[in-house]
Amino acid sequence: MSSTNTSKFIVLSRQYMTNISRALIGIKSDIMVNFIKADQQELTITTKKVISTLDLSNIKKYIKNVDIIDSVDIMLPQLSQSKSYLKILDISYFIGNTNVPITSSIVENIIKTTHIFNDICLTSKPYIIKASSKSDMVVIWIDI
Repeated sequence: MSSTNTSKFIVLSRQYMTNISRALIGIKSDIMVNFIKADQQELTITTKKVISTLDLSNIKKYIKNVDIIDSVDIMLPQLSQSKSYLKILDISYFIGNTNVPITSSIVENIIKTTHIFNDICLTSKPYIIKASSKSDMVVIWIDI
């Protein structure tokens, strides 16, 4: 997916989250979309429960029907290979007393240097999501 289309998709992500959840309810699934994240030319759709291949194919079908997405751009959807995750709440969006926002590479460096994470392997980069658009707090998701 092109970066322009990805950014257009993210602008309307709340609407798409609702519509994807409705489509899943329509097939009697108990899966709800938790959030949508864009990373360069890739979309990550996170749910609160583990989804089945039927749920995954329905999400793919919905995304193919979105006007701003060319169906040629859609690659094979994948389930996360993570066995576990860590959710860290109420972390400040800015580092210390600066206006520098926290990034996934900063979180990765902290994880690598903290002794409690010695035997943990990351399966992907940490996801950093603002608690709300006007909040200065974030939620950090780490797939381990």
